[in-house]
Amino acid sequence: MVTDMTQGTQASDEVRRFIIEHHPVRGHWVRLESAWTQLRAHQELPRAVRELLGQAVSASVLLAASLKFDGELTLQLHGDGAVRLLVAQCTNDFRVRGVARFDESAGTPGDFDVPLTPGIFRRLVGNDSRFAVTVESSGTTGRGARYQGIVPLTGSSLAECLEAYFASSEQLPTRIRLVAGDERAAGLLLQRMPEEGGRTDGTDGSHAQSAWEDAERAVDVITAEQLLAESVETVLSHGFDTRDLRLFSGDAVRFSCRCNEGRVAGLLRALGAEEVRRLVREQGAVTITCEFCQRPYRFDAAEVERLFDPANAPENRSTLH
Repeated sequence: MVTDMTQGTQASDEVRRFIIEHHPVRGHWVRLESAWTQLRAHQELPRAVRELLGQAVSASVLLAASLKFDGELTLQLHGDGAVRLLVAQCTNDFRVRGVARFDESAGTPGDFDVPLTPGIFRRLVGNDSRFAVTVESSGTTGRGARYQGIVPLTGSSLAECLEAYFASSEQLPTRIRLVAGDERAAGLLLQRMPEEGGRTDGTDGSHAQSAWEDAERAVDVITAEQLLAESVETVLSHGFDTRDLRLFSGDAVRFSCRCNEGRVAGLLRALGAEEVRRLVREQGAVTITCEFCQRPYRFDAAEVERLFDPANAPENRSTLH
C-alpha cells in the first residue's frame, strides 16, 4: 500500500522520495515533461541519442535527490562511439540542463534514429568509454568541495553503468530504471541503506533482506511505458503491493541554462565593435550559439549598433532598486 504524504495534484516535472516502512530501503522517482522539452528544444538528435540524453538527465535528478549537498551534480560521458560527449547537470534545487555531441562520422543519423536498445547503446558509447559523476558543493564557507567518481561504461545500458558505480564507489546495492520518449523522461532509483552496524548485505537481518528482494522484483515488473505515462502512486502500486510504502512530497524540477542575452552581449562587446561590425557586413547578422543548450542568439545590424552605443554601455545604465 502506498501512503501519500501530500495533497493536491501532481506536478508535471517532479522528483519524489519514498521508503518501505520499517525497512532500510529507500527510493526516488522522477518525471520530466516541460523541462525535458525545453532542454532539447534547440538540439537536433537522432532518436537513440535523444533517449540517452533524457535518461542521463533523469539520472542526474535521481542522484542529486539521493544526496545532501549545496551545489551541482554532473554526469559526464566520454567515449569513442557515436556520442563522444554527453553532459547532464542538476543542482541541489533541481535545475537541470544537458547536451549530447553526436559524431556523424561514426554512422549516419538514420543509423541511430531507432530505439535505444543494448546494442545501440554500445555503438553510441563505444568500447573505450568512461562515465564520471562529479559533485561540486559550494559549501557554507564559500570554499566548497569537489568529489568525482569514474567508472568504465561496461554495461548494456546507462542504468547498469550507474548501478555499477554505486556498487564500487558507494557500496550501496542499487537498482535503477531510466526511460525517455519524445514528450517525457522518467526514472526510478532504489537503494538498500546500511542497517545497524553498517551492513548492506543482508547478514544483519532476514526481514531487511526479504524487503530488499521484494523491492528488486518490484522494479523488474515496472515497465518503461508505465514510468512514462502513469502517476507515481500507480507506478509504485504495480510492484510494491505487498509492502507498505510512504511517499513523500515532491520537489519541482525545471530546465535552466546559464546562457542569456546579456551574457552573449558581453561576449560581443569583448570582441570589439570593429570585429562585430565586420561580421555583420559579411554575414548580415551575428549569431552566437550556446555550447550547452544550443540556443542561438542573433544580433542584426541595428541591434549591434545599439549594443555599441555608448549610452547603452553597462556602466552607463541606470539601476532600479
